[in-house]
Amino acid sequence: MSGHVSLQFSSPQLQQSKKEAEPRWVRFLLITLAIGFLGLFLVLPLAAIFIKAFDKGSEVFFEAISSPDAVAAIKLTLIVALIAVPLNAIFGVAAAWVITKFKFKGKSLLITIIDLPFAISPVIAGLVFVLLFSSHGLFGPWLQEHNIKIIFAVPGIVMATLLITLPFVARELIPLMQTQGTSDEEASMTLGASGWKTFWLVTLPNIKWGLLYGVILCTARAIGEFGAVSVVSGHIRGMTNTMPLHIEILYNEYQFSAAFAVASLMSLFAIITLVVKNVIEWKTHKSFGSEKEEA
Repeated sequence: MSGHVSLQFSSPQLQQSKKEAEPRWVRFLLITLAIGFLGLFLVLPLAAIFIKAFDKGSEVFFEAISSPDAVAAIKLTLIVALIAVPLNAIFGVAAAWVITKFKFKGKSLLITIIDLPFAISPVIAGLVFVLLFSSHGLFGPWLQEHNIKIIFAVPGIVMATLLITLPFVARELIPLMQTQGTSDEEASMTLGASGWKTFWLVTLPNIKWGLLYGVILCTARAIGEFGAVSVVSGHIRGMTNTMPLHIEILYNEYQFSAAFAVASLMSLFAIITLVVKNVIEWKTHKSFGSEKEEA
């Protein structure tokens, strides 16, 4: 009897869900449009990059990516990323910790400032450093007096990349830590753990996948940043050219195969980043699913 009653209650719900479901042709059309759009504007250009890179053979490809200027650009890109990403990771964790764990005036303003690099043009961000640190800038005379070079040098490239990639880790962690709340940290502190110990043993394990996700996004943007770096670099071959700037120079000099060869290398970095990102997303969903099952 009870089974019959539950069946009577469930059948109208099933009928309602069937009525609300989209017709098959609508779903097929939407899926086709999405796949076609991605294929036309993402997969096809990406495939064209690799085809054009090997257009004149593998010898030209390897010669292009192993030339002294290309090697210097690759090294500089990786060095800038290795400096900017850890610093932004530390800042992101600290900012997310402050915003989510404490109550203070100006919290909304702090979040707005963190989001500012999303809103301003990278070119404007680069011009800010030129106005501050160039020879005619605000701090230019003092820097020249102490023989410190920032603009048209590696420090300026690092600073511009830091500014552009500033929000990625913080904005990934803030909603995650807001969802988790402060109960775990409060319990740890109640049991006598110090703030530092609470962070390492409680907070950090809870945010590890979100932190890695933010670091990956930050790394991808740091490697591919063009606008701000272009303004502060000076485009000095073998010294201040990153991979995007080196690609631009090769393309402007009509060295299309070499330009696409270096571009394919950057695309390969992007694909690796995407794969790692998907793995971390899968790990995150898996960990959340196990936590729900245990609850």
